[in-house]
Amino acid sequence: MADKKILVVDDEEHILELIKFNLEKNGYGVITADNGKDAFLIAKEQQPDLMLLDLMLPGMDGLDVCKEVRKEASISNMPIIMITAKGEELDKILGLELGADDYITKPFSVRELIARVKAILRRTAVKYEESNFKFGDITIDFQKHEVKREGEKIELTLKEFELLEILIKNKGRVMTRDFLLDKIWGYEYVGETRTVDVHVRHLRQKIEKDDKNPIYIQTIRGIGYKFNYGDEYEE
Repeated sequence: MADKKILVVDDEEHILELIKFNLEKNGYGVITADNGKDAFLIAKEQQPDLMLLDLMLPGMDGLDVCKEVRKEASISNMPIIMITAKGEELDKILGLELGADDYITKPFSVRELIARVKAILRRTAVKYEESNFKFGDITIDFQKHEVKREGEKIELTLKEFELLEILIKNKGRVMTRDFLLDKIWGYEYVGETRTVDVHVRHLRQKIEKDDKNPIYIQTIRGIGYKFNYGDEYEE
């Protein structure tokens, strides 16, 4: 755990110190920044394993930082947990749509924060039994967390990759939204099944030839999703 480096970004000094203290207490290395511009530059330079990113920052806000991170090749796959004082669904969904992997709303408990950090970092360290999978013109390398179409890399966020992986490894089976929330997010996420829908929509835009008429990720109305791949879809 000690080799895991976390960048904490918040302009409130007491919150920054609180998070830093508790992360270090749990064995993590911590870097801090109190504004968005510095956060992005530090992320590029030091390439942390995870970023805890406050939404409301002076100058370059958290949403802009998230957007820039996802465009920067060297750190585009870095997991981001968005921290916000706002509880409105719009803010949460906007953060997810811009590429955040998770969010936590202030005020939060330290125990919950540490649990989410551990869950994210644990999933990034998973080793896969099945190293490669191919469907249509898409090839997945589970160990490298890489998805390619005809040799060209498709950029997926951590959550998008995990969602695709669990659907593939349960191909043909219907995965309920609640099941996907529990397995991918790793904690109680009551009433937030919209989170799954947002990630499925983004995933379809990246892997389906026509995301409005998806072949691979099928919607099972009122229940959830399944990965539908067989001989009839081979190209």
